[in-house]
Amino acid sequence: MRKTIVLAAAASLMLAGAASAQQQPAPQPAPAPATPAPATPQAQPAVPTIQSVNIVDITELPKDTQTQVNQVIAQRGDDGLKKLRSSIDATPKVKSALEAKGMTSAQVVAASMEPNGALTLITKKAS
Repeated sequence: MRKTIVLAAAASLMLAGAASAQQQPAPQPAPAPATPAPATPQAQPAVPTIQSVNIVDITELPKDTQTQVNQVIAQRGDDGLKKLRSSIDATPKVKSALEAKGMTSAQVVAASMEPNGALTLITKKAS
């Protein structure tokens, strides 16, 4: 009987520890939204922290994806592009990743953030 009580108490403590370990940390501010904000207000999940930065030129994407990116660029407009680029310049990790590739935020036309923290920057060479 005593062993059963001890096992039950130990199991309760382990479950309580696991439950508290699953609590989410305070959300970090995002460097830039990956896509335009939805028109209707909704509860937003916590924004992931940037874990890695991938830089892809738009010409390396499949044609369908290029079309989608160009549509997002057109919808966002110049103001959205300026906000994206200033946000990139204000984030040292992202800015240094671009500089390592010999690029600047002026060449970034879109960004996409994955839930796992992978930030993909889509660039376009000046024509």
